[in-house]
Amino acid sequence: MVSAISGKQGVEVYSVLKQIHVTCAVLSGVGFLLRGIWMLSASPLMGRRLTRVVPHVVDSALLGSALALALLLHQYPFRETWLTAKVLALLVYIGLGTVALKRGRTRQQRLWAWLGALAVFTYIVSVAVIKQPAGLFALL
Repeated sequence: MVSAISGKQGVEVYSVLKQIHVTCAVLSGVGFLLRGIWMLSASPLMGRRLTRVVPHVVDSALLGSALALALLLHQYPFRETWLTAKVLALLVYIGLGTVALKRGRTRQQRLWAWLGALAVFTYIVSVAVIKQPAGLFALL
């Protein structure tokens, strides 16, 4: 995957960016899972400042590393089908996550949106790992 960059320094930059991206993806997913559990249990932790701020910091780093990787590797949505699928699924994930944690009117709406967002997150990770638009469904 490092074909668009050259030399030892290019490989090192790629490795660091990928590690940042993967780490932020894990932190983002675990954070969303945790906030969903807190939301469903009506935990006072949902109102804490760190609970509101940290996800934005992590997701900004995730997006920044994704953009840097795309530029470094010359892989862009609508040019790479797997990346297009990942970006479109990300939009669905954001929409479902908003309903789950903020906009859902009932607990049941929030629960279903949260479960849907977790499923979409799993799909996004599978697309990233196997670099196929079908993601984990390509394995069936």
